[in-house]
Amino acid sequence: MQAAVATGRPIVPVYVLDDEAPGRWSAGAASRWWLHESLAALDAALRQRGSRLVLAQGPVLDVLVELARETEASALYWSRSYEPWAVKLEQTLHRTLEGAGIRCRRFSGHLLFEPEDIATGSGDPFRVFTPFCKACMKAGAPGAPAPAPASLPPVPADMQSDTLNTWGLQPKTPDWAETIKATWTPGEEGARAQLQSFRDTALKSYKTDRDRPDREGTSRLSPHLHFGEISPRQVWHGVSLAAGEQGGKSDAGAEAFLRELVWREFSAHLLFHWTHIPESPFRSEYSAFPWSDDAHALEAWQKGMTGYPVVDAGMRQLWATGWMHNRVRMIVASFLVKDLLIPWQKGEDWFWATLVDADLASNAANWQWVAGCGADAAPYFRIFNPVLQGKKFDPEGAYVKAWVPELAKMPKSHIHAPWAAPKKTLAKAGVTLGDTYPTPIVDHKQARARALAAYEAVKEAKG
Repeated sequence: MQAAVATGRPIVPVYVLDDEAPGRWSAGAASRWWLHESLAALDAALRQRGSRLVLAQGPVLDVLVELARETEASALYWSRSYEPWAVKLEQTLHRTLEGAGIRCRRFSGHLLFEPEDIATGSGDPFRVFTPFCKACMKAGAPGAPAPAPASLPPVPADMQSDTLNTWGLQPKTPDWAETIKATWTPGEEGARAQLQSFRDTALKSYKTDRDRPDREGTSRLSPHLHFGEISPRQVWHGVSLAAGEQGGKSDAGAEAFLRELVWREFSAHLLFHWTHIPESPFRSEYSAFPWSDDAHALEAWQKGMTGYPVVDAGMRQLWATGWMHNRVRMIVASFLVKDLLIPWQKGEDWFWATLVDADLASNAANWQWVAGCGADAAPYFRIFNPVLQGKKFDPEGAYVKAWVPELAKMPKSHIHAPWAAPKKTLAKAGVTLGDTYPTPIVDHKQARARALAAYEAVKEAKG
């Protein structure tokens, strides 16, 4: 925006909704809700500066070419995206508009470093996170973010625009987004407030608390980052500044958090260089993995009715808030692909539809990491035990009780494995297995053995 303002020419901020370009990866329902709120907040911020947001729907190339003709534009400015369809679109836009005498200027902002700038010593893209992270850290801190312009030139009064309500991005009947609305504040102001809250309350203890779903120990910045309401540079410098202000006391927390920010970067790096990863395994030998087609088990997992409390708590938190704690994401993902042997793509699809922070790169890379078929993946034999994970990271059962209220009266000694509780304990807690709360849909010990055998078969087939 600053570069456009510096030209001194009129500026038309525009957002184009094109569901056809990404195909099956058109935004899911939760993301569409966030998009509506985010665009409304952006329009309000632009109006405060004397401008407004123009909304248009249709094929991006056609819409922008027509707008350029209508406004007699001399240049088009945009922030770079890295999804496969966005890369192709940018190339086409550049050829088309430059051919018509319209200058195209692309800017970074969604990532800390451009994918082409971080490479191995031989110039190849990284396949393993640790050396990638070291290369990013060696590159030095990213440049400080620039402030937003204080004022903008007005958009011509006769410039036509769609209205958000006509796009139908929000649910109507039933309105399933009530609890999501109560959880989030989309927009730049919400993003800044969330960063400030994280810096003030959770950063110092982030290294340990980030794995505790029963605590407010994570940043919850992921949807704001995905929708561009805050840049990773702003987050990087905000966290680094907070660490410095506290005399280095929060360095461990800051370092751990910045490493997670680089993990986000690594996911984008993988998608940019290996565009197939949302659809198929990074490691091709896993294309022959003997997955199960169990629709009943998939539905039980989606609804949070597996009989494993920490899994069910995570899936219900996702449905209610459009978000799930990172540690629990790993637990529920491991349960789906390893305990149930359901393809990771099924989980990827469900997360895509229900997460407000659904990001193509992070979603694909992280699901493949858990499944053991991705770049720098978790070892195939790493199979999360949902009972042990619950006991370790939700020791009092507070997280489970918050999202699985039918277990609210269970003592902590049995809350993560209610099927193992004495009958008197269940009766006192008002729990009837198979009635008020489901029995486990699979025996974890048996499921683990089955998964290991399946992975061993893939290894042997590879030779």
